[in-house]
Amino acid sequence: MLKIGQLAHHAGLTVRTLHHYDSIALLRPSVRSDAGYRLYSRDDVARLQQIQALRQLGMPLADIGTFLAQPGSPALAIVERQLAALDRQLSEAARMRAQLQQLHAQLSRGEEPAMADWLSTLEQMKMYEHYFSKEELARIPLYHDDAVQAEWRELVAHVAQLMQRDIPPDHPDARETGLQWMNMLDRDTGGNPSVLARLNIMHDREPALQAKSGITPAMKGYIAAAMGEIKLAIYAKYLQPDELEKMRHHQQTRSHEWPSLIESVSQQMAADPAAATPEAKILAGRWMELFHDMVGNRPDTIPRFRNAVESEPLLRIGRGMNDAMLAWLRSALHRG
Repeated sequence: MLKIGQLAHHAGLTVRTLHHYDSIALLRPSVRSDAGYRLYSRDDVARLQQIQALRQLGMPLADIGTFLAQPGSPALAIVERQLAALDRQLSEAARMRAQLQQLHAQLSRGEEPAMADWLSTLEQMKMYEHYFSKEELARIPLYHDDAVQAEWRELVAHVAQLMQRDIPPDHPDARETGLQWMNMLDRDTGGNPSVLARLNIMHDREPALQAKSGITPAMKGYIAAAMGEIKLAIYAKYLQPDELEKMRHHQQTRSHEWPSLIESVSQQMAADPAAATPEAKILAGRWMELFHDMVGNRPDTIPRFRNAVESEPLLRIGRGMNDAMLAWLRSALHRG
C-alpha cells in the first residue's frame, strides 16, 4: 500500500490533484487506515496509470471515468492507444532523421544547403514544439501525416478560390466549405479545446506558418465568418433576431479573445483542479464577461442558448469550451 504523498511523488502529481480525483470518484483509495490516511493498492496505481495515459491522449477528465467504467478491458485499449501514439512519434522522428540525413549528405559533399532547406528544418523542429508537447504533436495529424496535410492544402486552395470570386461567407458554397473546415479541424485536434486554442494562437503569432500554410489572417477571418453563419442559422431556431445580431457582432469584434482565454483556463485547470485559487476566479470572471458580451444578460436568453448547444451537435464542434471547463469555471465563480 502507498500513502497519498508517496503515490503523488511517483506519479509526478500533487496531493491536491489526488484529493480532487478522490472527490469526483475518479480514483478512490482502496483502504483508509485507522488514522484516516488514504492507502492505495496495486489496482489503484494501475487505474491512476490509465487515468494519466488518457489525459495525455487528450481525453477530457470528465469523460475518463465513463471510459474506464465500460465493459471489456480498458487497460488493454489504453496501452494500445499509447503504443499507437509512440508509433506516431517514431514516424515523426524518422521523418526528421531523413531531413537531417539530406542536410548531412549535402554538407558531406561540400555543398551548401539552400536557405529554404535550413529554414524548413528549423520550422519543423521549433515552431510546433513551441506550442505543443511531443506527446501532443504525436496526436496532431497536421504535424506528421502527409495525407492530412495534402487534404488541408486542397481545402485552403478551395477557400482561396472562393475569396477570389468574392463569394460572401453566408453563401451556400462558403457555408459548405466552412462545415468541411469545422469537421476536419475537430477531427485533427481530437476535439481537444486546448489544442484547438493553441493552433489558433500559433497561426496568429507565426507569419512563417501563415505563409507556409496559405492560411492568411484574411482567410482565417473569412472561414470564421462562414462557420459563424452556419452556427447562427442553427441558433435562429432558439434565439430572437436581436439576440442573433448580438452574437454576430460578438463574432466580428471579440471572438478572437476566446483562444487565449481557453488556453489560460486549460493551464489553470491542470494546476488547480479544484478551482480554489484567486487566478481561477479571475479567469471565471473573464469568461463570464465575454460570454455575456456574446449572448447578453437577459434571464430568458441564456437557457435558450444552452438548450441550443445541448440539442445541436454541430454547435459543439469547435466550441472551444468543453463541459469539464464550464463546470470548473462555474465552480470558481461560486467560491467565496
